Amino acid sequence: MPAAAPASTTSVSPASASPASAAVATASVAAPPAFAARAASVEGSPVREILALTQRPGIISFAGGLPAPELFDTEGLRAAYDAAFALSARRALQYSTTEGAPELRAAVAARATARGLPTGPDDVLVTSGSQQALALVTAALVEPGDVVLVENPTYLAALQCFGLAGARVVAVPCDDEGVLPDALAELVARERPKLLYTIPTFQNPTGRTLPAARRAAVAEVAARLGLWLVEDDPYGDLRYEGDDLPWLAAHAGAEDRTALLGSFSKIMAPGLRLGWMRAPAALLRAAVVAKQAADLHTATVDQLAAAHYLATVDLDAHISTVRGAYRERRDALQDALSRTLPADCEWNRPEGGMFVWARLPEGHDATALLATAVAHGVAFVPGAPFHTGSPDPRTLRLSFTTHTPAEIAEGVGRLGAALAEYGGTPGRNGGAPGGGRGASRGLSAGARP
Repeated sequence: MPAAAPASTTSVSPASASPASAAVATASVAAPPAFAARAASVEGSPVREILALTQRPGIISFAGGLPAPELFDTEGLRAAYDAAFALSARRALQYSTTEGAPELRAAVAARATARGLPTGPDDVLVTSGSQQALALVTAALVEPGDVVLVENPTYLAALQCFGLAGARVVAVPCDDEGVLPDALAELVARERPKLLYTIPTFQNPTGRTLPAARRAAVAEVAARLGLWLVEDDPYGDLRYEGDDLPWLAAHAGAEDRTALLGSFSKIMAPGLRLGWMRAPAALLRAAVVAKQAADLHTATVDQLAAAHYLATVDLDAHISTVRGAYRERRDALQDALSRTLPADCEWNRPEGGMFVWARLPEGHDATALLATAVAHGVAFVPGAPFHTGSPDPRTLRLSFTTHTPAEIAEGVGRLGAALAEYGGTPGRNGGAPGGGRGASRGLSAGARP
């Protein structure tokens, strides 16, 4: 039998070794064990990489879904932090309960109840951003090999989360308005998934909103066939037209099987890293245990400051100001796209949120276009990474919240020039939104049955 191959070794020069390493200078040093397979199988976020790429001065970036910093209520938040220390500095700087500060949980519950979903403080877990809420639900529900259903395309960090959990991610057929309930029922019966992850209101990346009738139908499927629903709602407060729709969690059949995830990032400030989860008691308890293993609790001082802010500031008035600014920016993007892009480009007109979903002409590739766009001083996120399975390479996501209308017009002009250099012909749509095949709620959003 041939001898086993020796372990890889690292030579240490006694002359250059430290006293601690000198003792093992003549010994073999084995390599540490390999990373977990899941760490190697899940790629980093292209959005984060593009954000790093676009930090140089002069870039107009439609890439990140970033709130406008000039709209942060800096004075109100500073006063809230001052109050957190003034009222009880010792409490603000001490460990807290995993579930969250009682006054913040009560404030979240009151806001949910006001939106038509009866909620008590004990139904709420405060999290370090809504991304952590998703990670906790995944830890509580998903085992390696479990099937998780998602919209196609969907939130990129959700795909990362499910990938790290070892889930098998399966796309639910969608159209311009989101999940097709009949197709969902067929998939649930065939695949026996653990959960459906959905962003039914102003979805990321497409901006589309699931109609009321379909929400009721999705809840009925979950109840009839046995399915957890994870309803992510970071954008629901950012509505610019139309009427609010009930959460999935408010529908009959969904009460005992829906985890509703929310965030203060888009309506207060993302640097707070404050989110929340409303869930049935058993699931909430499992998420609490998972959070204890992750970070014990969300930062006490941030929770107390947020609770004070909610108690003393009219948050809805602040949200109204944000909505007005973002509505103007959405419309500026729609106008600029109509004036600038070729007639065979497509894009939608979301009723709220932060994103417009677009498609380039036949034969174009948004990932290939990006390098040319950055050279022209503008950036976006190609749509391919948001897809499960075969992507639509022509799709791209444009965020409109960070820049002023004038900057948006300039940025789209640069995008048109980049597209012309890449292989398109700009400026064929003419004036108003909806020119050519432009702004429409009828963009298919790259869905793949």
